Amino acid sequence: MKKAFLLLVLISCLFSLKAQQRYGFIDTEYILNAIPEFKSAQEQLDKVSQHWQVEIEQLYVQIEEMHTKFRADQVFLSPEMREKREKEIAEKEGQAQKLQQKYFGRNGELYKKRQELVKPIQDEIYDAVKDIAKAGNYGMIVDRANGPVIIYYNAKFDLSNKVLSKMGYKN
Repeated sequence: MKKAFLLLVLISCLFSLKAQQRYGFIDTEYILNAIPEFKSAQEQLDKVSQHWQVEIEQLYVQIEEMHTKFRADQVFLSPEMREKREKEIAEKEGQAQKLQQKYFGRNGELYKKRQELVKPIQDEIYDAVKDIAKAGNYGMIVDRANGPVIIYYNAKFDLSNKVLSKMGYKN
């Protein structure tokens, strides 16, 4: 009976060891900052974004000038002319809002440009993480860059350098 019990305990220990999976974490912010293509993409996005922002700000300056001129001339204008000016100002404001939405909206030009420049890098990171997870028998790899979810971690489980290495970058 003792032998059967010990055998049962041994078998359950072996199964529990086999079922255990490893866990690791990465820091995508660290990885992205170590990739020159990401820095270049970010600079391009910043430059394009600034250019579009200046274009929109110029429209708003024009709108403010139109408002100022309208207020100054308002007492001298006929009702028809007032209405015409108000309509012109409203059209210019609508134009500015449409342009802002076109560039910075939910699926705007900036979003499309980001998808074009950054998404391939993110996909490459994901593929490298997936390969490392499969090869290292990791059950879960957590990204610690996206918020203070992990309060404590052991640095020996950081796989960020492995991901960079797998992608062909040295750090």
